[in-house]
Amino acid sequence: MDALDLMLSRESALKLAPPGPSEADLQRILASAVRAPDHGRLRPWQFVVIGTDQRAAFGQVLADSLRRQKPDVSEPELQRERDKALRAPTIVVVAARVQKGHRIPEVEQIASTAAAAQTIMLAAPALGYGAMWKTGAAAYDPAVKTALGLSADDAILGFLYLGTNAGGSSPAPRPQAGEHVTTWAG
Repeated sequence: MDALDLMLSRESALKLAPPGPSEADLQRILASAVRAPDHGRLRPWQFVVIGTDQRAAFGQVLADSLRRQKPDVSEPELQRERDKALRAPTIVVVAARVQKGHRIPEVEQIASTAAAAQTIMLAAPALGYGAMWKTGAAAYDPAVKTALGLSADDAILGFLYLGTNAGGSSPAPRPQAGEHVTTWAG
């Protein structure tokens, strides 16, 4: 698929199913991610891959996070949280390892990591997979970060779910570029 056509047609999957990316395809997806713009060559991105066999354990990490936030949470709510880890066969956690106090502003380091995440969101469909980007309260929980091998100071930008598109895409209308563009007259 032409790169511009891919960008113009990009949509998040509504439902994902097996198979997820093969190991070779996942390595290509991640190799594309580290080509993101990176002012100062800080390489702030960190990717944590959660494969099919680790999803249940990750689901428990999510449920434990919800229980910490909401001690009176019901068991059905906890199960819904656990089930989030089963949305797709492969999950890539995208985090920024921000170097605080560096001459490259923190916002640029986070922007570089967001660009890497967006590249994953484009590379997956380029290889025939569906993708969805989720965050939620767990992304900001220091205990979740620690459980994933990250520092509590790292910033999780998203949980990227990858698999075979099994449920279409979002019916939300797409914005028109002209609604968000002005031309500076000097």
